[in-house]
Amino acid sequence: MSGGPGTSGAAGGVRVVLVDDHALMRQGIRTILSLQAGIEVVGEASSGEEAVEVVARTRPDVVCMDVEMPGIGGLEATRRILAEPGATAQVLVLTTFEREDYLLAALEAGASGFLLKNSPPERLVAGVRAIADGDALLAPELTRTVIERAVARERERTPLAEPPVGHSAQLGAAPENLTARETEVLRLLAQGLSNDEIAELLVVGRATVKTHVSNVLAKLSLRDRVQAVAFAYRSGLVDPRRPSDAPPS
Repeated sequence: MSGGPGTSGAAGGVRVVLVDDHALMRQGIRTILSLQAGIEVVGEASSGEEAVEVVARTRPDVVCMDVEMPGIGGLEATRRILAEPGATAQVLVLTTFEREDYLLAALEAGASGFLLKNSPPERLVAGVRAIADGDALLAPELTRTVIERAVARERERTPLAEPPVGHSAQLGAAPENLTARETEVLRLLAQGLSNDEIAELLVVGRATVKTHVSNVLAKLSLRDRVQAVAFAYRSGLVDPRRPSDAPPS
């Protein structure tokens, strides 16, 4: 079921399309987002095919995408949406804990991040804003499980099979070409924190965090934040077996 332009949010705010084959789920998310200043729900879709059409028509900033739906589903819909010439929408996948394989596939399809469907409302709102602002977002509850698989894939098929130049071979050692603050940002990034959360924790500006993240990616020759997270886990900067590595709630 397609939705017309919403009435929530402020002019010039974040425009959102909701994609889920369950009407109650869409209604719940719409209610949460509609209460937020600067967020406007401009459309809805109940299938992957419909999502592609609604996104092309409404030109949203963020698409909240379910994965398992009738027809082409959320993964193929994500690929098609992001493959459109001049595509500007960012895709935030909302899914369940049991489908980590879908999460990796969604990220490979170009999604900017994912959250659990039962995430607190404030995390959903923060996630939508972060994705709209160009951040990638990894749900802390899912990061370890997903990264274990990502690390395995990276070992098999990417240049990360060998540490980048300037990285110490010692497990758990900080990359030699990163500053102490850049290493700290990489560790926090690997724990699933957004730029805003890292900025608050380190008591620095958000722009400063974005600069550190960009420097980390450039110095380690990494493609994106997801690959940076995989690198941090594989190199031992973050130990998935240690509860102390979990981000603050």
